[in-house]
Amino acid sequence: MKGTVDPAVIAELWAVICERADNPNESSYTSRLLADKKGIDKVLEKVGEEATEFILAVKNGKNERTVEETADLLFHIFVALRGAGVDLSDVMQELEKRRK
Repeated sequence: MKGTVDPAVIAELWAVICERADNPNESSYTSRLLADKKGIDKVLEKVGEEATEFILAVKNGKNERTVEETADLLFHIFVALRGAGVDLSDVMQELEKRRK
């Protein structure tokens, strides 16, 4: 397996998303997404857009773009989770259950 995975990166990203949700800041992209007048639909549109871009990057064999689009997709999924009131720890517990 190439490289190592640092779970602290995920935890830190989740903490930042939660902070921006709890303490909105007009200059924060995350805060603006979560406060958009479309509500959760705005974030879900971004998830759909990023999912499409991810699919195209993989299909076209563009490794660098695939990495970038995966990061974008994961970020927007995390924001959508927060917007939906779902805690990331619940998702991680579900993944843990599925490993067994």
